[in-house]
Amino acid sequence: MPSSVSWGLLLLVGLCCLAPGSQVQDPQEAQSSDHGHEHEEHSTCHNVSSKVIDMAFTLYREPATWSRHSNILFSPVSIAMAFAMLSLGTKGDTHTQILEGLKLNLTETPEAKIHECFQHLLQTFQRPSQQRQLTTGSSLFIHSSLQLVDQFVQDTKNLYHGIPLGNDSIHSVKQGGSGGRSSSCSWVIFSAGPRHIVENFHVNRKMTIKVPMIHCLGNFFLHRDKELSSWVLVQHYLGDTTTFAILPDPGRMLHGAQGKCLHGKAQNRNRQRWETANLHFPKLSISGTIDLKPVLTSLGITKVFSNAADLSGITEDAPLRLSQALHKAELTFDKEETVAAGDAKWEENTLFEAPTVQFNRPFLLIIKDEYTNFPLFGGKIVNPIEK
Repeated sequence: MPSSVSWGLLLLVGLCCLAPGSQVQDPQEAQSSDHGHEHEEHSTCHNVSSKVIDMAFTLYREPATWSRHSNILFSPVSIAMAFAMLSLGTKGDTHTQILEGLKLNLTETPEAKIHECFQHLLQTFQRPSQQRQLTTGSSLFIHSSLQLVDQFVQDTKNLYHGIPLGNDSIHSVKQGGSGGRSSSCSWVIFSAGPRHIVENFHVNRKMTIKVPMIHCLGNFFLHRDKELSSWVLVQHYLGDTTTFAILPDPGRMLHGAQGKCLHGKAQNRNRQRWETANLHFPKLSISGTIDLKPVLTSLGITKVFSNAADLSGITEDAPLRLSQALHKAELTFDKEETVAAGDAKWEENTLFEAPTVQFNRPFLLIIKDEYTNFPLFGGKIVNPIEK
């Protein structure tokens, strides 16, 4: 007879290491690539990616989820893939909550197609590339005395390259073992920057700090949105990585819906134009660990953390629950490619007319895989030198 005591389940959410190559120099070349045709072929997966983007901006507008005075950095795609994988072993309301919380609409996209899209995404990330190195994955750790359901083991292996491991392996991931709790850990590293100068960065009205700034004069995909009083910088890199940096005017911070609106405008290539500008962008080296439980709770994903969780698709020997979820991310911008400008042919008065855009106050950051459209990172930079 199964025990009434809930066992801990350790969920290790993906490891991503991303090293972007040089910036795309010619927008016409970028537009003439054959990726457009391939994107059409994967329209179903792009629908899934748009839902993950929706999830990311939903998190942005949850004030109780984040600190207003600290950096925010998370990987929407890592979180979505890990919990989609976990959903393979859930049933009933637990299963429904996870998929709905991730904004995945089963009436638009069948569940099997959702998992196939994440499988395709993993395969895309694992392709060898000279411009970018990206590694991601998820693993489940469960007590070795519990018998796993064969179907769950096969599905996680085939779709997510996940291999459930015994309790003996937990100590190598988390010191002290799981202690009867479930944990989710994710760490993401992005390395990508010309001349460094030290300038002021205004964390808030009362706090100003000195930070190294990357200073460039050149042509950029730069857009001024008057309606939302923000600058939007779009950086395309070889290796299909695109960075969106959204800078609100002083004293203004965007809500999630406004950020989503700006992102939608910025990713429209028809609106992207080369603008000559004097750009100041902070050298970034930030990291942090996020407790995902309140984050997922804000998405309506609660049952998987409770004693009412139904994870019988993983094991029928004993009840399981996920009681802790941790997500760690690291971000570094300090190499020459970070804000590399496009080739410019300046008229006599160009240098005097070029606007100066200083990312010297809190701004939003989105880094996505251009081929699949999945958001690799989302964040709000409040203090560029905060560890």
